[in-house]
Amino acid sequence: MTVTADPPPVPRAKAPGLGTRIARLIARPGFQSWAARNILTRRIARREGAELFDLVQGFVKSQVLYALVELRVLHRLMSGPQTTGALAQGTGITPDRMLRLLQAGAALGLLKRRRGGDFAIARKGAALLGVPGLEQMIRHHDVLYRDMADPVALLRGEVETELAEFWPYVFGAQGAIDPDVTSTYSDLMAQSQGLVAQDTLRAVSLSGVRHLLDIGGGFGAFATAAARAEPGMKVTLFDLPHVVDAARPRLVEAGLSDRIITAAGSFRDDPLPMGADAVSLIRVLYDHEDATVSALLSKTFDALPDGGRLIVSEPMSGGAAPEPAGDVYFAFYTLAMRTGTVRSASRIAEMCKAAGFDQIASPRPARPYVTSTLTARKTVRSA
Repeated sequence: MTVTADPPPVPRAKAPGLGTRIARLIARPGFQSWAARNILTRRIARREGAELFDLVQGFVKSQVLYALVELRVLHRLMSGPQTTGALAQGTGITPDRMLRLLQAGAALGLLKRRRGGDFAIARKGAALLGVPGLEQMIRHHDVLYRDMADPVALLRGEVETELAEFWPYVFGAQGAIDPDVTSTYSDLMAQSQGLVAQDTLRAVSLSGVRHLLDIGGGFGAFATAAARAEPGMKVTLFDLPHVVDAARPRLVEAGLSDRIITAAGSFRDDPLPMGADAVSLIRVLYDHEDATVSALLSKTFDALPDGGRLIVSEPMSGGAAPEPAGDVYFAFYTLAMRTGTVRSASRIAEMCKAAGFDQIASPRPARPYVTSTLTARKTVRSA
């Protein structure tokens, strides 16, 4: 007699929760039409509708911004209001098409249209010119735009991205990097590091630090800011040979070449300089995959003395509470780089603990779109 086992019961579909049922209701066109008319909900419906359209037109906004910067419209208006015809001269753009751009710039709050029909710079436009490195970043976005032309293909890993060529150091191919490319990306980093240095030093005190090792410090933007913040502190700037060669004249110009020394090498392949009681990793970890980051944190731990400090500063994911800068812009930027990723402060803390660090803290960032910080210490426990 053959005994046949009963087939396993088919699991019952889980009943949708309240949140799902509400979402299904909101997704009905009829509900949206009713909400737009109802006196109790129409203000919310209109606001959400405007926010949705803002998402839809986001790409066009970014392209308008790129055109304004590339054509130096904002710069030209700093000398005073100008007519559409005057702004069109020398651009190769007809006045009627220039008017479209100027109208769009005014709608974005970067320009102001005056009663006579000419245009002037707005406060937001002037502020854009005053942010170090922002123009360079916007011009650099033409590469990112091409990489994200097909975002689904990018997510599937089917795109040979240009950003990976622009930031070749992340793959560790030190000997294969064109010095001109190295200079370009380091200059972009140096231009944008000013605000990062400001926010980092507001969040993290270097008081008591005798010798700071700045790993991947580029042209020395953070090293310079740190040295000025702590006049008695020595700094070692560690980066690729072509980078530190270009950094030295800048340090001389800043009058800090006697306090900031340079050391050439790759943190992947070369030993880290010894003797520092604090290490800074400013916009370094998010450029690299987990294995590279874990190895770097372990090398950093070994290079520090007992009580040594680690300072991490970079854009971070919001983790359980996603936030726009880290989880939208920088998440996809690093995806296009094909090796890096934004991590939450809690994830970085886990990796620091795995390397041996403790006393980990992550103060609330003043401007998450600029940077977030995390600090840790090396504490050697006696057996």
